[in-house]
Amino acid sequence: MTFTVAIVGRPNVGKSTLFNRLVGKKLALVDDTPGVTRDRRPGDAKLVDLKFRIIDTAGLEQSAPDSLQGRMWAQTEQAIDEADLSLFVIDAKAGLTPADETLAEMLRRRGKPVIVVANKSEARGSDGGFYDAFTLGLGEPCPISAEHGQGMLDLRDAIVAALGEERAFPPREDVAETDVDIRPTGAGGVEDEESEPAYDETKPLRVAIVGRPNAGKSTLINRFLGEDRLLTGPEAGITRDSISVEWDWRGRTIKMFDTAGMRRKAKVQEKLEKLSVADALRAIRFAETVVIIFDATIPFEKQDLQIVDLVLREGRAAVLAFNKWDLVEDWQAVLADLREKTERLLPQARGIRAVPISGHTGYGLDRLMQAIIETDKVWNRRISTARLNRWLESQQVQHPPPAVSGRRLKLKYMTQVKARPPGFMISCTRPEAVPESYVRYLINGLRNDFDMPGVPIRVHFRASDNPFESKARKRR
Repeated sequence: MTFTVAIVGRPNVGKSTLFNRLVGKKLALVDDTPGVTRDRRPGDAKLVDLKFRIIDTAGLEQSAPDSLQGRMWAQTEQAIDEADLSLFVIDAKAGLTPADETLAEMLRRRGKPVIVVANKSEARGSDGGFYDAFTLGLGEPCPISAEHGQGMLDLRDAIVAALGEERAFPPREDVAETDVDIRPTGAGGVEDEESEPAYDETKPLRVAIVGRPNAGKSTLINRFLGEDRLLTGPEAGITRDSISVEWDWRGRTIKMFDTAGMRRKAKVQEKLEKLSVADALRAIRFAETVVIIFDATIPFEKQDLQIVDLVLREGRAAVLAFNKWDLVEDWQAVLADLREKTERLLPQARGIRAVPISGHTGYGLDRLMQAIIETDKVWNRRISTARLNRWLESQQVQHPPPAVSGRRLKLKYMTQVKARPPGFMISCTRPEAVPESYVRYLINGLRNDFDMPGVPIRVHFRASDNPFESKARKRR
């Protein structure tokens, strides 16, 4: 990206709507309620021929530094200091307010380029607010409609004029040609059946942090980053948007998603909370590994178990983190109790990795990251067909398939059809008659014999093709 732009303004002027317009996706939550956005959200924007990094910020309201609004103000100030240019959004329909004048004074003190964006200019009676914007002393305002996409060309020209052609359009770097290895894998260009692909230790990893409200999700990510990147506090439900942050752990890029706390469905009544939970569910589907944060002082609430079950049904790799470990007094007794409850209450995720941590002090974070990497390895694992069929034969010898309606089931062939999560197909007679108990027996055997703890395993049954079926029909 060439430069960074911050979108600032008082609450409910359309900052998140403009952010979604520039990034081309509905990433930020949008609602008529003032103060929806709380954390600063980065994104990759494109405006005609301009490509830049953009930051959506919270609506600015002056309050005490220790209050929630005061902490939101501090987050926005950090975004302004980080950016090369600020888009100061005002509501042309409502006109200027004392809060707008206060923000204009703050932006002037920063000494960085500022563009006044008069949003909602398509509304009737917006001309008065547009002309009032000249009194801010920040140059000619740019009238737009973020909702309908009007005025985007004028906004593009204003950005280029504020930054200059050289800053807005840096020279392109020549891409060096790379040699492509086109050698065949295995004999005849086909990968050997016995070969199992190695795990790529260098690829970026997407991790979502989920849990109940006030479990310490944002505090944990801030501890990983070593800075107050996300808004935290004693209030429950501070996080609303799913915010992504990137950092390096031992040379590997980790992209973490902070999500809103998920309460029981019956308690979620407000539209804004429904949007926040839906955004958290999208983050779970986009991630590879999901860390479920438990409050170690009150673990295994019903909602905790439902969140774990949701993650496993989505097919994600799951890791449990018992946060606030610094508040636990008898470590050994509590740890033994948590292990027993994990095995008893989560039988569908036998062997799931669970790590005691403290986002406040940093205790156990290295062990948590190691558990995430190990779980992702299992989630990506592939097993050769030859090994699976030898294993299937031994399983049938130890515990033959049951007879259903007086006829014995025959399991003929097994192969892995996918990874992420591991999925297997077994060719058999009468797949619809395989009892659920035998499916669980096979899944538990796969976990134990191929070392695949804690990840969802899918086993599908398919009837084998009968080559003589067409001849039998002709005979009839």
